[in-house]
Amino acid sequence: MLAIGCVALVIALIDVKHGDNARHDADTADTATFSNKLDTAELDLATYRGSLIIFSNHLNESRATVLEFSNQLAGAQSAVTTGAEQITNLTRQVAAAAADKLALDQRIAGLTNQIAALTQQIGALQANLAETNNLLVEARQQFSLLEDRFRRDVAERVVAERKFNNLHELQAQLESLKKNPAAAISAERIYAGLNVVVQAGGSFHVTVTN
Repeated sequence: MLAIGCVALVIALIDVKHGDNARHDADTADTATFSNKLDTAELDLATYRGSLIIFSNHLNESRATVLEFSNQLAGAQSAVTTGAEQITNLTRQVAAAAADKLALDQRIAGLTNQIAALTQQIGALQANLAETNNLLVEARQQFSLLEDRFRRDVAERVVAERKFNNLHELQAQLESLKKNPAAAISAERIYAGLNVVVQAGGSFHVTVTN
């Protein structure tokens, strides 16, 4: 019985040893598998970290690009605001220029009318000057004729005075008047032969004789 018990014990020990060896081999295999998985996980983690760094760099670049675009947008908005103000100012200037042009056109129209009226007045004045010049020329002609006639009359008067200052001439004239008495003296007879026409209003003009 003891032998049988020892044999059974040895068998049990051998079975336990085989079981321990199997479990050890299984644990060793599991450990290797876990180690491989851990290495793979670490490799994947390193890859993810690299990807994360790359993504972070891209994100920083994107932020810089977005900031640049934001600055450009702000500049464009400022330029648009400035352009709108300039357009508003130009619109006001154009409206003011149009009003000035309208006022200038009205002023030009008024000046044109004034020039036309002045032109008519100048034409009338020139006509009056021409008529006055003609009258002046005629008056000068009449004055020249009167001056010539006056000189002739003065000469004739001097001759007549000299005759009346001479006793023989005066006596002869008296004898002639006694024989040929003169008719009544009138204004027409006084101006007769003097080339002077006297009108009712007292005005006169000289007639031209050849």
